[in-house]
Amino acid sequence: MKELIKAGKNFNQAEKVLIMIHGRGGTAQDILSMSEYLNVSKFALVAPQAENNTWYPQSFLAPRTANEPSLGKALQTLKDTVLYLEDEGFSKEQIYLLGFSQGACLTLDFVAANAARYGGVVAFTGGLIGEQVDHRNYHGNFDGTPIFIGSSDPDMHVPVSRVKESTTLLESMGAQVTEIIYENMGHTISHSEIEQVNKLIFKD
Repeated sequence: MKELIKAGKNFNQAEKVLIMIHGRGGTAQDILSMSEYLNVSKFALVAPQAENNTWYPQSFLAPRTANEPSLGKALQTLKDTVLYLEDEGFSKEQIYLLGFSQGACLTLDFVAANAARYGGVVAFTGGLIGEQVDHRNYHGNFDGTPIFIGSSDPDMHVPVSRVKESTTLLESMGAQVTEIIYENMGHTISHSEIEQVNKLIFKD
């Protein structure tokens, strides 16, 4: 498994754990630094680092085959991370996932392919991966997992139509999705989004 960068509480002191997935060109340390704005003082934090700072080479809207083998390896990294945390004693309900941009796309695609009752999922500007959303890739039931998806209208990388299509699929699999589209927010994470996830996902 790829080395995980760790922060926050030690595993033996943490009530919950948050997996943080950086975007294209970012680093594990970058995404971990976001934690100072989140209500995660009781969490252990872990972040895998993508090779050459990117999880897959093409747009997330490219045919999935165009992003292989990198996409498959990236999804396996998330799967291995969840299995590692379960081996460390965390249940899926104690495991949370958060990603930005390319990391948000990867996060949503992973949880939809491995749906279960997670603690919560945060996707800052992302959607399910592929030229089209192929329902055959996604399995399981979220059993009420809270998911937040925030994005901009417009966004240079993530069309609103894909965000909405992703929300529809996730809800059909039993997730409680809060989708907020911000007018002209740009490709970034806003204070409003931070407030929303602290209220919806990282509440005590």
